[in-house]
Amino acid sequence: MAASFRFSTDQLHQEAINLLSQLIEIPSLSREEDKTADHLQAFFEGYEVPVERKGNNIWVRNANYDPEKPTILLNSHHDTVRPNEGYTKNPHQAVLEDGKLFGLGSNDAGGPLVCLIMTFMYFLNQKDLKYNLVLAATAEEEISGAGGIRSILRELGEVDFGIVGEPTLMEMAINEKGLMVLDCYAHGKAGHAARDEGQNAIYNAINDIEWFKAFSFPKESETLGPVKMSVTVIEGGTQHNVVPDTCHFVVDVRTTDAYTNEETLEVIRSNVGCEVKERSTRLQPSRITKDHELVKAAEELGLETFGSPTMSDQALMPFSTVKIGPGDSNRSHTADEFIHTEELREGILGYLMLLNKLIKST
Repeated sequence: MAASFRFSTDQLHQEAINLLSQLIEIPSLSREEDKTADHLQAFFEGYEVPVERKGNNIWVRNANYDPEKPTILLNSHHDTVRPNEGYTKNPHQAVLEDGKLFGLGSNDAGGPLVCLIMTFMYFLNQKDLKYNLVLAATAEEEISGAGGIRSILRELGEVDFGIVGEPTLMEMAINEKGLMVLDCYAHGKAGHAARDEGQNAIYNAINDIEWFKAFSFPKESETLGPVKMSVTVIEGGTQHNVVPDTCHFVVDVRTTDAYTNEETLEVIRSNVGCEVKERSTRLQPSRITKDHELVKAAEELGLETFGSPTMSDQALMPFSTVKIGPGDSNRSHTADEFIHTEELREGILGYLMLLNKLIKST
């Protein structure tokens, strides 16, 4: 059995601050998270918790894990984006100032990650739980990379539902937009611009671009609203006197739980004349039913629920998930990123209360 762990609220809070401060000071850009993975592995091994690892992904199971019981996944990421040029503080130095902990990744998503870790450790050795707990600290979330959560789903085993730690002010996102990027090619016939010949591919593209601008999908998500399509790049023609035979444009499609990505793509292809090539359909919209016990537990605790326009690793999880955590999404990827230390306390308490409603045997 794993070693005992201090679990008073104050001790969990201080341990979270300490661990987050240590993580901030270890650079962990996406695909370069090996040192933070090492640190997290050492943290768990220090408490004699058996650690599983693949690449830069670390996961642990509660001491009384039972394959016959259903499983809850607790997940957040330890990679960061590059610090932007607006930083006035050292992004890799943890600075505690006026109740704020500054540093790259403090808010997104180091705060949620360490709070989930403390929550997991609180339940680590408890017996007679209705659910297993698996905690996964994963890589490459900021780039939706193949070496992140997607690469370990098989190793995690069957998961019944998941709690994804992202900064949401401890409100619960019960669905989340997905993403497709489409490369569209309108075709024509080349000719000399001075004569009435050829078929202009740019003009053909305009018709389809107008459709993307004006079309409304029949079904609309209750919390996420409509599917949003934006033409973001356009390229056509080679020189001023040649009628172009091809026009390429890119469409950013933010999908909702009203349609799968594949269904959205089918609607698009049936309405435009251009050739449509999807870069990927894997970043699916996420949802959980309102009558799910996790959502009901949140409602009983008075937690606000909402639909999230921003994407997380939920898009890669083939089971029901919610997104909730301390910190504020508006601080993510900003200069002099920070999280309030009291938000860490509130995060731990919020996760504990939520899980207490779910996993304690009655």
